[in-house]
Amino acid sequence: MSVSTGASRTSVVRAGSAALCLVVCLATVVAQRGAEPAGRTRGGQLVIAERTAPSTFNPVLATDAPTRAVLDRLFADLIHINRWTLKTEPALASSWSVSKDGLQYTLNLRPDLKFSDGHPFTAEDVVFSFKVYLDESVHAPQRDLLLVGGKPIEVTAKDDHTVIVRLAEPYAVADRLFDGFAMLPKHLLSDAFANGALARSWGIDTPPQSIVGMGPFRLREHVPGQRIVLERNPYFWRKDDEGAAMPYLDRLVFITVPSSDTEFLRFKAGDIDVMSRMSPEQFTALSSATGYRTVDAGPSLEYNFLFFNLSDVNAASLPAVAKKQRWFRLDAFRHAISAAIDRKALVSLVYRGRGEPLWGPVTRANAAWYNSALPRPERSLDRARSLLKDAGFSWRDDGALADRDGSTVEFSVLVQATSAPRGQMATIIQNDLAQLGIRVTIVPLDSRAVLDRVQNTRDYEACLLGLGGGDADPNTDMSVWLSSGEHHFWNPSAAKPATTWERQIDSLMRQQISVRSSSERKRLFDRVQALLAEHEPMIFLASPDILAGAQAGLANFKPGLIPHYTLWNIEELYWRQAPGR
Repeated sequence: MSVSTGASRTSVVRAGSAALCLVVCLATVVAQRGAEPAGRTRGGQLVIAERTAPSTFNPVLATDAPTRAVLDRLFADLIHINRWTLKTEPALASSWSVSKDGLQYTLNLRPDLKFSDGHPFTAEDVVFSFKVYLDESVHAPQRDLLLVGGKPIEVTAKDDHTVIVRLAEPYAVADRLFDGFAMLPKHLLSDAFANGALARSWGIDTPPQSIVGMGPFRLREHVPGQRIVLERNPYFWRKDDEGAAMPYLDRLVFITVPSSDTEFLRFKAGDIDVMSRMSPEQFTALSSATGYRTVDAGPSLEYNFLFFNLSDVNAASLPAVAKKQRWFRLDAFRHAISAAIDRKALVSLVYRGRGEPLWGPVTRANAAWYNSALPRPERSLDRARSLLKDAGFSWRDDGALADRDGSTVEFSVLVQATSAPRGQMATIIQNDLAQLGIRVTIVPLDSRAVLDRVQNTRDYEACLLGLGGGDADPNTDMSVWLSSGEHHFWNPSAAKPATTWERQIDSLMRQQISVRSSSERKRLFDRVQALLAEHEPMIFLASPDILAGAQAGLANFKPGLIPHYTLWNIEELYWRQAPGR
């Protein structure tokens, strides 16, 4: 589960010389690529843009997407989820086995692994890494994923190349737990951890050579607010089918651009080699142009949804919210809102047809968990009116909807100001509900302010958010579906289930954790999706296609289903010819 937020850091120091250096570097690489023969080539660099610079170089604390985009190329995990197949595959661990009772995993590390500084990597580094992630004083955002049955996993070293992981109870897909946990160098970070200073280690002002990982690249240069240059890690473990060292590229350059429009202009100019998230308009503009390759990878795992504030608010401090919750808590009211929303229009107008309408949290891209039996009714204002009338609502002579006490039905919707698609969705929903006599006020805020209101102050009436992309397995969104979960957005971190159906969802999600039969897990999660459809605490809206583009000369470009969409196979990318610049 991921909610994308970012923090921008800028600097004007050496801005002119930095820009000149970047232009010169780009020009040099173009010349080099033009001189390379056809076929698989080595060398050169790939340039990609992010909206903001990384907020840290410490993988333990990284949460925002721009930071992860960089750090995921510098660090490696034990077992990796392939972003193309969505299946687990060996990474630093070459193989693993599971005990018959499902409580113990044995991971076998590859021989002769080394960090990017040349220091040997052993099982002791694995033990140290998980000790860091599990330490409550470190406040690692991923810590909850390492709690199975409410207890932390136990990680020990059998020998230098063998790791034993013990679980408190069986976990259906425990191998997927290891994806995304960067292995840390004990020889560099043990003192900081012992002194309680690990959270302050590897900030953005750390010298590049001090950042050490196991990924395909290592940090070479950081010009705050402008660019980050990664160079090929000579100690990276992976080889291609012919035994040649990977990655093929010499450098990976991240530059900071302020907007999608600016990124698109620089992409067309040849300053940027890859765009991971194109708008439908940008995608259409390039689809017939020469010199580029565009890919519509189909529906993503992202699901966008509208929800109402169903939490226990203080009526004295939030009287307006408390009063409107009389409507929000009615299944019939939420069903009426859902029936009035034109999901096909959302796809057509917001995504220009490159997306799909949703009535549940799983998109068609996630075939293993897609519940094809869910009802997917067409938009019907007649049905919406009937539901509202049966629930005691009525219409005034001016067409405004009123409740049984005569109060006008109106509410506000929080939306992330930085998300243009969700802003457009909110406007369409505003117009759809106006046809029911409901006035909707859109309140755009920055992402952090939206989440603070939803999760902390509870000072909101309705909200439009999007989730998805972390993994295809439903356990990734455990904190969304469990009533005690921090991301159980309509009523987060509840002390106990507020309704019978939420109690049922809690039970079903906990059952599927320990069931080792994939068909039985599917049956249980299908029932979770059915309960969500029956009560609609989240009104699911639409999912965008993954739209990406690259300069035509880039080989092995194939956007995946889990972010980062275009860099997930960075070690396989290479230039077979000069890009169209």
